[in-house]
Amino acid sequence: MDIKIYHNKRCSKSNAAMKALENQNIDFTIVNYLENPPSVQELKNILQMLELKPLELMRTNEEVFKEKVKGKNLADEELIVAMHENPILIQRPIIIKGNKAVIARSEEAIDNII
Repeated sequence: MDIKIYHNKRCSKSNAAMKALENQNIDFTIVNYLENPPSVQELKNILQMLELKPLELMRTNEEVFKEKVKGKNLADEELIVAMHENPILIQRPIIIKGNKAVIARSEEAIDNII
């Protein structure tokens, strides 16, 4: 089954997740989501797989969050568009396998998906 990792090469957690997949000899596709942001529909699919609301997938400490989202009463659709337009807002790394996904910030999360 194909495995995809939404990866930010500057993120230590993302690099660790990728290394964990490599150490287990698992083939995977890297999505450099900062360069190739997921579409609005892809984000909706990811949210559904993660069973999260859009705000739960957002990095709330990012400056762009503080400028464009914080304190505003945005609908879920608007939050998804904001992540598409500003992919730095998306939590990482996200690993997808089939119709399951995890935010792979721990070894346990990685083990749960592979």
